[in-house]
Amino acid sequence: MSRATGGKRRKKPATPSARSGLGVGLIGFGYMGRTHLAAYRAAATAGYPNRIVALCDRDFERFQGRAAFQAGNMEKKGPFLDVQGLRTSSEPDELLSDPEVELVSICTPTDTHVALACRALAAGKHVLLEKPVALTARAVEKVAAAARKAGRVCMPAMCMRFWPGWSWLREAVAAREYGRVRSAVFRRLGSPPAWSQAFYSDVEKSGGALFDLHVHDADFVRFCFGAPASVVSTGTSDHVTTLYRYPGGPEHVVAEGGWNHAPGFPFFMGFTVVFERATADYALGRTPLLTLASDGKSREIVLPAGTGYDGEVRHVLAVLAGREKARATIGEAAELVAMLAAEKKSLATGRPVKL
Repeated sequence: MSRATGGKRRKKPATPSARSGLGVGLIGFGYMGRTHLAAYRAAATAGYPNRIVALCDRDFERFQGRAAFQAGNMEKKGPFLDVQGLRTSSEPDELLSDPEVELVSICTPTDTHVALACRALAAGKHVLLEKPVALTARAVEKVAAAARKAGRVCMPAMCMRFWPGWSWLREAVAAREYGRVRSAVFRRLGSPPAWSQAFYSDVEKSGGALFDLHVHDADFVRFCFGAPASVVSTGTSDHVTTLYRYPGGPEHVVAEGGWNHAPGFPFFMGFTVVFERATADYALGRTPLLTLASDGKSREIVLPAGTGYDGEVRHVLAVLAGREKARATIGEAAELVAMLAAEKKSLATGRPVKL
């Protein structure tokens, strides 16, 4: 089933090479799909050539004008996005058969990711795949194998690697300008998702907050410090705290993630990282967002505008244009999911689990 919004369906333009910019298709047009669309359009304005070609969602009402999307623990509404003239469909294979679509953003529930990504790759498309890629490393490796076979890029959408403030932290850790890290504590907390409740409340499908929310900080820990030797977790799949053990340091790396707070609790994410000669502190909702304490003073770190969604979209476009090397790979996603599985095991046993 397909429609062209705003009137009769238009004829397809000739070929991707006949138009400027990479052709993009989006599968899943809920809150995250709309976020991706806004990021692609902003990227085009900022000098990352791309053009939205087609949209796919099983619910056609999502394509009709100003739709409000309950974003649950994010407490936001979906942006107003004009989709007039774009090709829309409810069948992914129709989008995937479109010769103008060269890159596909997959923004659907986790339990659909692997099948859709493999179909997109087999159709010759590059893929930006929302987190978590899957709930098992074996499933992620299936996507990695499909990407290798197709000779296409499949990038996991790990937005915190590109989030202003967090990207600053990654650079500060790597540069050691303030000395080595002694302690790093990450927190990501909210109320239960108020949308798609049947999906998110089914831990077998969503993985709970462990896989869907805490995944961001688990990935960022690996991004900054590499794979830990072991993990020890406490709590539940909906509110977990994990200690990551690094024999060579840092001595104290902790991430807390949970979505079991009462409705109305504002979403929070932040970090406190203690270097040898400074302490960096980020807190969502505070002004300034990021401060650095050193030499007896605290100062603001001025951050660029935008979000990690903008960053990840611009990055995948730059990778496909040959301008940048991928900073997030599907192989890393498999390793991340294996670590989350170790955290899940530690939750069940109450014991440390080696990686």
